[in-house]
Amino acid sequence: MKMRFLVLACLLLATLLTGCAPQRTTLTVLAGSELQDLAPLLPQIERQTGVRLKMEYIGSLTGAEKLLAGADYDLVWFSHGKYLDLLGRQRGLVVAQEKIMLSPVVLGVKESKARELGWLNRPNVTWRDIADASNAGKLRFAMTNPTASNSGFTALVGVATALSGRGDALTLADVQATALRGFFKGQALTAGSSGWLAESYVASQNDLDGMINYESVLLDLNETGKVREKLALIYPEEGIITADYPLMLLDKGQRAAYDRLAGYLRSPDFQKELMAKTLRRPAIPGVALDRRIPDRLLVELPFPNTADVLDALLFSYLDEQRVPAHAYFVLDVSGSMQGDGLAGLQKALNGLTGQDTSLTGRFARFRGREKITVITFNQSVQPSQDFLIDDTQPQGADMRRIRDFVGRLQASGNTAIYSALAEAYRLAAVAQQREPERYYTIVLMSDGANNSGLSAEQFRALYDQLPPDARSIRTFTVIFGKAERAIMEQIATTTGGRTFDGTKDPLDFIFKQIRGYQ
Repeated sequence: MKMRFLVLACLLLATLLTGCAPQRTTLTVLAGSELQDLAPLLPQIERQTGVRLKMEYIGSLTGAEKLLAGADYDLVWFSHGKYLDLLGRQRGLVVAQEKIMLSPVVLGVKESKARELGWLNRPNVTWRDIADASNAGKLRFAMTNPTASNSGFTALVGVATALSGRGDALTLADVQATALRGFFKGQALTAGSSGWLAESYVASQNDLDGMINYESVLLDLNETGKVREKLALIYPEEGIITADYPLMLLDKGQRAAYDRLAGYLRSPDFQKELMAKTLRRPAIPGVALDRRIPDRLLVELPFPNTADVLDALLFSYLDEQRVPAHAYFVLDVSGSMQGDGLAGLQKALNGLTGQDTSLTGRFARFRGREKITVITFNQSVQPSQDFLIDDTQPQGADMRRIRDFVGRLQASGNTAIYSALAEAYRLAAVAQQREPERYYTIVLMSDGANNSGLSAEQFRALYDQLPPDARSIRTFTVIFGKAERAIMEQIATTTGGRTFDGTKDPLDFIFKQIRGYQ
């Protein structure tokens, strides 16, 4: 009897405890890469709500494409969900959404430059003032690529709306290149993510006057002392667009867990903690601002009502508004690339000529006014091939010329990585002297070790002798096959670029990612 009583008592206690504790649930989350800073808070969220968040980080446009293709996730959490909302409205993708935190996209300018321009502590600076300074060569700034990152996308929508002079949302008739071309004349650095942009700004801050990014990112740079000169935050008078980080429910079967989670994330105590750790503003009224966040009225610009307007704006940016690019592709065609390696490389390059018709593929293809130089190498460096893109149509003559060249590639011989890279920098330095207004980048793809031509030390000696402007050209390295990771990472570090891992993802996916940095 005693034993039976003890068993019943234990069962009753377990039932009571289970009733008091939150029900344990794991939710899959497709999240923007900038939300990686929430990682330290995830255990606390799980303890308080019983919801474990299994995060997968991705670029917003790639994420939207993945969801529209039918990928199965419980939640999506980007810096804003407006584009996804417009694309998926007819399909009813989003069951519910709640704003979790806020961060306006604004311009941060070195205090000395803000003082020189008369903007320091001046509340009525306009987007037109910023465009005029940029057009006159008085402002060199960094901003992410709008087709790859939400901070650049948000900024583009905001400045286009402000410069249109309309009081309401943009229409197709308002998407004009002329006003925006002057604004983007001063864009001297681009990137595929807001985090990498901030890191690159820190590394290149002597050559830049400021950066367009999330308010929270700019405040963090000032707070942590990563910048030698503090950034004055400019909130243009016409208004800005604020990222509101909506937590969006996709699986209606998880509504109960979603409600528990959203309720906790929007509770006053957690909103304070979130603000303290991320410098993003609270999404609910009544929570006092952290002293580090400027207490000012945010004028919100209207967001376009259709995906067609957004697509037209993005294509106009790529083809007409941004500084024209010159991209160098330095490609390994040594013997180890025979078979699947060469086929994957050809598919990736052909995708950039318009054969990839996916959402991300349409924005990643080679764009109007762009110059492409392809340098192939094995144990020696082959003569470079130059292409100027006037016709962006997939079946146009320019794209066909690139595909014809790509189709003739053959693999054989050894691998002269540093000789090929040195040739790319030599050619880019000459081109830069001839056309300094272009934005220059180098992509280096290899599947092996350097076993011919120049050594690493010889390349570094040649690189150090380049003009300062040529040394500022970044190389984005792609590790493929059995490439030596240390070599590729060192090249990216030396030149201020970034390494992409083609051993984990297909080359066509990697090349589309890199296009966000060109």
